[in-house]
Amino acid sequence: MNAEARISTDFYVRFWGVRGSIAVGSAEVMRYGGNTSCLEIRCGDHVLIFDSGTGIRALGNMLQRTAPLDADLFLTHTHYDHVCGLPHFCPFFDPRNRFRVHAGHVTDGPGIKGVLKQMMTSPLFPVPLEIFQAQLSFEDFQQGAVLEPAPGIRVLTAPLSHPDLATGYRVEFLGKSICYLTDTEHPAEGICQQLVEFVRGADIVIYDSMYTPAQYKTRKGWGHSTWEAGVALCNAGAVKTYVVFHHEPEHDDAAMDAIAADVDQARPGSIVAREGMLLRP
Repeated sequence: MNAEARISTDFYVRFWGVRGSIAVGSAEVMRYGGNTSCLEIRCGDHVLIFDSGTGIRALGNMLQRTAPLDADLFLTHTHYDHVCGLPHFCPFFDPRNRFRVHAGHVTDGPGIKGVLKQMMTSPLFPVPLEIFQAQLSFEDFQQGAVLEPAPGIRVLTAPLSHPDLATGYRVEFLGKSICYLTDTEHPAEGICQQLVEFVRGADIVIYDSMYTPAQYKTRKGWGHSTWEAGVALCNAGAVKTYVVFHHEPEHDDAAMDAIAADVDQARPGSIVAREGMLLRP
């Protein structure tokens, strides 16, 4: 395969933010990373961005070097750690760029544009949403919808178990698939069969594994899951590669190393997400 063909058919996910709840910046977390949730998924030449936590700032700096841009941003939900990087995403300030912003959790309220306008309102933020110069459209969808952001790309959606609702995504391209299921809590008993079918046969599943099983005992109902539940889900769905994601801010690199060892023993070949990591199905 020549280089030109590789560029047009490449499919990968790159991690720009892997932390949950709040960004952390101490030396003890640098190997895994301290920015909050943000993924870049490339489907050939098309860019899909998932969540706009603090990790989106560095992603934006990289993308802007190739402006003009035509891309899609998908939000799982709008809790602050997943959207706080958006006002610092420099491609939104360039009128040459075009972005579609998608969300499926606020269809009964003000819509995703209305929610983001509230976030960028004084005294919470000094400039309004209208400061952005890029060509932006805001697309609300019903969870369960199948979206086609560009020819040959399908994005399947599913509801997640999280306060204020959240959406899971499955990106399918050229017979491969990457699932992104963060900010979700596993059932009290068993496995969520809807998610088992959603991830069935996926090449990569990125799953909210914020807590250890011991920590989860005192955090039930908080809307997050465990690496152990992620193993069970991926085993039930015959998933190829399981990726631990949305790391607890109190988990330093040493704690993450211990989790990585436990996960690898439970499901060999599993991966703990790190900032800058790039995975191909």
